Amino acid sequence: MPLIDLDAIRPLLVCPRCRSTLLAAPHSFHCAAPDCPYHPAGSFPMVGRWPVLVDFERSVLRREQVGLAAGAALPRSAVDRLPPALRGLWKPVNRAAVRNVDRLLRSLPGSAPTLLVVGGATVGNGTAAVYRDPRVQVIGFDIVTGPSTQFLADAHQIPLADRSADAIVVQAVLEHVLDPELVVAEIHRVLKDDGLVYAETPFLQQVHAGAYDFVRYTASGHRFLFRRFAEIDAGTVAGPGTQLVWSIDHLVRGLTRSATAGRLIRALLFWLRRLDAAVPAAYAADSASAQYFLGRKRDREMSPEEIIAYYRGAQRSR
Repeated sequence: MPLIDLDAIRPLLVCPRCRSTLLAAPHSFHCAAPDCPYHPAGSFPMVGRWPVLVDFERSVLRREQVGLAAGAALPRSAVDRLPPALRGLWKPVNRAAVRNVDRLLRSLPGSAPTLLVVGGATVGNGTAAVYRDPRVQVIGFDIVTGPSTQFLADAHQIPLADRSADAIVVQAVLEHVLDPELVVAEIHRVLKDDGLVYAETPFLQQVHAGAYDFVRYTASGHRFLFRRFAEIDAGTVAGPGTQLVWSIDHLVRGLTRSATAGRLIRALLFWLRRLDAAVPAAYAADSASAQYFLGRKRDREMSPEEIIAYYRGAQRSR
């Protein structure tokens, strides 16, 4: 796994409050700016091997929560413990991610490009190629620890310098942040000029992270979220067949008051996902389970007129 060593990342790290340089001390970091609240030594402690680079006054995260998260390993879900053949019935390979991540990697410039994974505590479905490519230098952060993260941070205040990454992957994250527009603005800031972003975000999915699940996006809404990026490709991650499986799962959960019953039904109805391939792209866009966007950083924003004209669904006037 070609993760950059923490020592190599240090020149790129900045204070999440004022974006000044961070200074390292034994078992902690602090901001170099004398007038910053995070200037005192030990302002950003290390819990285990992970620096905690969070501006807690502007984050929903609390110090005690992060400390607990960093002190424990991520538990394996019941699905992850299943044999691969059965696991695929519940969580099939994300072929959209496989295809688009491969395209992103082939588009990266030069040697040793830097790729940032936002929400990288675990390797995302279909993104394993990011960690297998020996040419790519991967930086990963999340609000919880994992084998593929180098530090803990809040995506609303990414503690990396301007124009420090060649590419960013943000998969199934934006629905879990309070202000997706601010997070995408941070992604834009951290990317180098002409840098690449790959994002996947739900459209028609039930709540799946309790109190930490906030927003959903249509195809047009997702495109407008990334309005300061030129589109390379965009489309459906999973279509109405997958969305139907989600809905039946949660209907059964509600009727039986049992998440286990819902999961069992989802596994038995795996074949409904295959109907996604039979639905034309325009109809899938209007009823997708999730959307993806692959784009390149630019300075110009889409106008309101452009986003109205962008609509590609089946309800276009004829």
